[in-house]
Amino acid sequence: MASAIVRSGLRTALRGGGGGLRTVAPKRSFSSSSSVHEEAREAAKWEKITYLGIATCTGLAIYHLSSGHPHFEEPPAYPYLHIRNKES
Repeated sequence: MASAIVRSGLRTALRGGGGGLRTVAPKRSFSSSSSVHEEAREAAKWEKITYLGIATCTGLAIYHLSSGHPHFEEPPAYPYLHIRNKES
């Protein structure tokens, strides 16, 4: 494995690659590219939405956890279960 990496590096060096002028890849511009100002505004908008979502979820969790839950009736004593309770 290491020898293959060394051979590849030697081939590249002997060909003259890796040490000259390098061409810079052009920056990709997408159809929806926007300015830095618009990107900052969009990031601030999503930050506010995130904080609002955190506050909403926290409020809903507090509401649901603070409300009581229904208590069910005790199940009938079935004779075939043979449950023995410790009596003192």
